Amino acid sequence: MTDQTDHAGISPGLTAIFSLACGLMVANLYYAQALIGEIAPALGLHGSVAGLIVTLTQLGYGAGLFFVVSLADRVENKRLILLLTVGACLGLVGIWTATGATGFLIFSFLTGFCSVGAQIMVPLAAHLAPEQRRGQVVGNIMGGLITGIMLARPLANGLAAVAGWRAIFGLSAIGMALLALLIARTVPQRRPKPDLGYGALLRSGLSLLVRTPAIRRRTAYQATIFAAFNLFWTTVPLLLAQRFGLGQMGIALFALAGAGGALAAPIAGRLGDRGHIRAGTAGALAAAILAFLLAGWAGAAHALILLAVAAVVLDAATQMNQVLGQRVLFSIAPEARGRINSVYMTMVFLAGALGSTLATISYDRGGWTATAAVGAALMTAVFLLFLTERRAA
Repeated sequence: MTDQTDHAGISPGLTAIFSLACGLMVANLYYAQALIGEIAPALGLHGSVAGLIVTLTQLGYGAGLFFVVSLADRVENKRLILLLTVGACLGLVGIWTATGATGFLIFSFLTGFCSVGAQIMVPLAAHLAPEQRRGQVVGNIMGGLITGIMLARPLANGLAAVAGWRAIFGLSAIGMALLALLIARTVPQRRPKPDLGYGALLRSGLSLLVRTPAIRRRTAYQATIFAAFNLFWTTVPLLLAQRFGLGQMGIALFALAGAGGALAAPIAGRLGDRGHIRAGTAGALAAAILAFLLAGWAGAAHALILLAVAAVVLDAATQMNQVLGQRVLFSIAPEARGRINSVYMTMVFLAGALGSTLATISYDRGGWTATAAVGAALMTAVFLLFLTERRAA
């Protein structure tokens, strides 16, 4: 199966647009996470039900990853991305103006579902990039994506302090509308020539995961490190508040410092283009182990600066492994990049949700020391799996 792309190559300017778009789209998943304490009482949601404010956005994103991203191998990509961007805009407008809990939750699901446009833009960029620069391009775009994740919470907190919790959703809705116009003017079309129906397309993605060792391994590596990433960032705000006495602004600044790890994504892309994927993966997984060991010690010793260093190292390791993994995945079957990215990101996302669950359990049972130990154990296990890769190959 072949496809047609209107323009060859991807310029630095278009790469920057892709990076901005991915960052803005994925940030939609994290605004409510930072503001749940203000949103829940305003909507009359109390106790465990308040968790739906975050959960439904995440469930929407997970559903979109599996049911929509594969369509990149069947539907003209630019049109699909535009449709999703407009959908995310409508979802955010609904959240912004919602007067009751039911409407808020429905529009939260819609926003999460449509924010998967970012995961269609990444394989589209891989199609546009020449082979010798593919890792660099994907790395630059992933840098924008992780920056969106890391900046979303502090931005939501800061704007809420000035203009209330609804303001960030209104601002993001405007941002999505402007982004749709920018995409319409700048992003080239890509017309796949599909040979599979929709149901067969979904089954094909799962089949590729089952029968392709490289996909299984890269999924296992990234799923584990992303679970550990969520484990860290779910519990570290509790640690910062309880042990270091930081308020909301201090926690936001800590998260802002952690965003420095996004700088590793472009570096990882260049490493991948130069053929250093195995060495880069080993370095990323080892760095994540060290980050948890340092974080555990820093929490016990009340060493805030070292805890921030651990956060940056963990974020950098997560991004490096992600970019190197996608460099491998997007080289396997060009005509199936949408399906591969769909099943890969779905598994990674589910692992991230499991990491958040492990975070609450471990912190409740044994505090920060237990959480850091679980993170180190997860990363050690996947590092040992990685060491078997040469024999498996």
